[in-house]
Amino acid sequence: MRGPGDTFLPVRGPYLKKALGQHHLIDGALCRPLIHFLEPAGQRVLEIGPGGGVLTAELLAAGARVFGWELDLEWAAVLHRRLPDLRLVVQDALEIDWSRLPAPTLAAGNLPYNVATVIIERMLPHHGRVPKAAFLVQKEVADRLVARPGDEAYGSLSLLVAAYARARLLGRVRRGSFNPPPKVEGGFVGFELQPPPLPPEQMPELIAVIRLAFNQRRKTLRNALAAGWGREKAEAVLSAVGLPEKVRGEELGMAEFLGIYRVMLDFMRTCPGIVHPLPEPERSARAKRRSGRKAHVPGRDQGDQGSRAADDLPGEGE
Repeated sequence: MRGPGDTFLPVRGPYLKKALGQHHLIDGALCRPLIHFLEPAGQRVLEIGPGGGVLTAELLAAGARVFGWELDLEWAAVLHRRLPDLRLVVQDALEIDWSRLPAPTLAAGNLPYNVATVIIERMLPHHGRVPKAAFLVQKEVADRLVARPGDEAYGSLSLLVAAYARARLLGRVRRGSFNPPPKVEGGFVGFELQPPPLPPEQMPELIAVIRLAFNQRRKTLRNALAAGWGREKAEAVLSAVGLPEKVRGEELGMAEFLGIYRVMLDFMRTCPGIVHPLPEPERSARAKRRSGRKAHVPGRDQGDQGSRAADDLPGEGE
């Protein structure tokens, strides 16, 4: 039996598929910052994209109860043979229904670079299910996830993360630590999830305001907001918040954006010309959900496969 820190070297397996963004880690020692952050002993851990099983073996050796979510059926078969203690769901990670995970569940994974931010954004609102998570992502994304106001990488993704979690960089991973080597370096990022600053039903509107503020990066916040609200309304909102006209979104933190959002709501009640921050399809979907009818938002309807798969995950005591 392996002990914590023992090296698990990947074995020859199926061809790695570029279309799936498969870049497998080659040395389990690289995962130690993630293991130290999660402290997974005795905990249920959802691992996204276990692939060759390097991170999986480290989690198991640390005493975690791991279930993997793997898209590639061929690699899932390899994992089943090599790591009999691992429980597997063979499905796309974009189909995970985070709201149905047993609580508490930790999350981890070497995320495919092409879908990493989508997976993280879908996980963040579920602090009641997932108290902590740690992922390996490309270095550029890692920098954006942990950036603070004034940092070069700071943007709407940074603020989205700050609304739902305390995030920090756990370590860097060089290109040569993967098979095959990707074009960029990677970074481990740890998340401690927390309740958002607004009720859940208001968060999409706050996020829409934040995205609008960064749609024209390096522009003044007044000009960015004017694209959605008109120049006069944008100036009035910023004046009411007490922000100078030349301020840029990259300079502001969550507290300032909450102030902008609250003033924007007041203006919507008194100035009907101001544009609602949510696109029309999402506004219609929210209205239908409130009325109890099923809503379809273009590009958002994932069916119920994720819900069915969630029913197969280990529950309490398993």
